[in-house]
Amino acid sequence: MATFDLSPSGRRSGGRSEIAAATDYAVRIDKVSKRFDRRSDTPPVLDEMSLDVAPGEFVALLGASGCGKSTLLNLVAGLEPATSGRIEVPGGPAALMFQEPALFPWLTAGRNVELALRLRGIARDERKVETQRLLELVRLGQSYQTRIHELSGGMRQRVALARALAQNAPVLLMDEPFAALDAITRDLLHDELTRIWSETGLSIVFVTHNVREAVRLGQRVVLMSSRPGRVAREWTVDIPQPRRIEAPEVAHLAGVITEDLREEIRRHGHH
Repeated sequence: MATFDLSPSGRRSGGRSEIAAATDYAVRIDKVSKRFDRRSDTPPVLDEMSLDVAPGEFVALLGASGCGKSTLLNLVAGLEPATSGRIEVPGGPAALMFQEPALFPWLTAGRNVELALRLRGIARDERKVETQRLLELVRLGQSYQTRIHELSGGMRQRVALARALAQNAPVLLMDEPFAALDAITRDLLHDELTRIWSETGLSIVFVTHNVREAVRLGQRVVLMSSRPGRVAREWTVDIPQPRRIEAPEVAHLAGVITEDLREEIRRHGHH
């Protein structure tokens, strides 16, 4: 179990454990607070936030700008420590995918994916086979030798997704990965992500500003309060997959959530 004891002492322990299979959560965020400014009169970014993500669950995380969504993902990924609280990721470190693909432009699509496998210590012969499998999973099976500048924005995000999957993590953290894409490309990638999630059994935490996107993708939508961030409200999405972003059921629930989001923003005086 990868466990982060994020008390002010800053001690951290990690490693896999057989008891991970016995847990009923893929991620546990227990009263986690984060303060970038040590002054006590400055409000924290996150304030005793608690959230569990079940194995294989797709959770969409919403909230106003600056509420701490990206900070929370960074903490779960282990990129930085929290001020207090506890985070548990029983299956080992989570993979993190950003809004920007952050691919190496001098490498081909295949080599970008291989890099993650190399860091895992996978042998060279196995790396090529596994890279091809991952590219085919994201529908880029013919793009192993394609240079990054030859790929569209949507294709680059598919490569970034394949690279994240190459980490073989049971939890995938996605920080607005489709925000910069046009509506049609984004819709196609929604379909692809839903398919990949279904095929792999991953637990996904997906941060977005787009309420319809959250309802289109998530089994559960969690609304964070404006700073300091904590869980304000959550909804279970009982609309069967595959869903369409323009479907009446999606639009209706998105409207309900949008009203709560607006009220949350008004309550905290953010515009």
